[in-house]
Amino acid sequence: MAAGSASPLPDDPPGIVDRKAEHIRINLEEDVAAKGVTTGFERYRFVHRALPEIDLESVSLQTSFLGRRLDAPLLFSCMTGGTARARQINRTLAAAAQRHRVAMGLGSCRVLLEHPEVLATFTVRDLCPDVPLLANLGAVQLNLGVGTAACRRIVDLLEADALVLHLNPLQEALQPEGNTRFAGLFGRIEALCASLEVPVIVKEVGWGIAPDLVAALFDAGVAAVDVAGAGGTSWSEVERHRIADPVRARVAAAFADWGLPTAEAIRLAREAAPRGTLIASGGIRGGVDVAMAIALGADLAGSAGSMLRAADLGEETLDAAVDEITDTLRIAMFCAGARDVGSLFRDARLLPRAAGGAGTPELLTGARRPSAARQIRARLTPPQHSAAGGAATP
Repeated sequence: MAAGSASPLPDDPPGIVDRKAEHIRINLEEDVAAKGVTTGFERYRFVHRALPEIDLESVSLQTSFLGRRLDAPLLFSCMTGGTARARQINRTLAAAAQRHRVAMGLGSCRVLLEHPEVLATFTVRDLCPDVPLLANLGAVQLNLGVGTAACRRIVDLLEADALVLHLNPLQEALQPEGNTRFAGLFGRIEALCASLEVPVIVKEVGWGIAPDLVAALFDAGVAAVDVAGAGGTSWSEVERHRIADPVRARVAAAFADWGLPTAEAIRLAREAAPRGTLIASGGIRGGVDVAMAIALGADLAGSAGSMLRAADLGEETLDAAVDEITDTLRIAMFCAGARDVGSLFRDARLLPRAAGGAGTPELLTGARRPSAARQIRARLTPPQHSAAGGAATP
């Protein structure tokens, strides 16, 4: 059954839930892609291994995350909840996550604290008992009275393996009802990491996390960082479609090219945190993008927009989308000579594309990438934050 055909809940509460419904509609019906900025993956290419010396059937996509085995290094990134349509989308995604054994993220769960009656729109553990399930909350809520007890309640209600805190200052600044009290937030994140019983993950929503903050977040105790770079869905564009005032709409449009491209965000994050668990999201549209993200340093790749659209069309469309990603990833690994996820990072060779075709680009291999020696040692050493499952190992 397509998510769009779900009957409305008779008691859908107003306000925040109305906004969630708008966000779903806009993401599905409007052009919300970043403008003037790309993911940066097009700046690299794999060196083709004409003699890979492995069999395609021996290529393994398996990895682990939060102590659970995955059949592919893929995450359905945190998307939605709170409405009847969101419930159907979440349940379609969760069932697919279990079938394909990939990780599953939920949309912002703040609404549960204000409207507990919408719990059913987030509850999916019954459909995905064996995969990592991530609850999600806007980090700014920690400055607005949400403490450890409320975070624990969200995690317990959803039977989640971890809590994601999303950073979205630009979206909050543009959103008519946004909360922009970000001062002192880092200390509250650090305190939550120390007091919450499950791992805390920090992510952006599509503008990237700079490497100095990545390093600081791991020092503060986070279990994983999702860099969520620019080049995919732009939430400034999403909010632009919600703004009635033309001046404010033009302000939002000015940020369509804002952010750190995903490819650079993950490369720099791996340099800054050679032992940390890193997730790459932001414009991940296919298996070659996943392969590129892992070769640049990610442990998992997250996809939101394309999975949301597929899930809205139903189970069959979503299964086909996941199969396309994993089949493409397997073939990319085979042709790069990587028999598993760990060797894709360690051994696959990347060739930066020369700007304008001028000059001969330098080959990036496991021995010549920036800080590669530290990165390789990190792959062979137990990760510092074992609660997150750590970096993939061969």
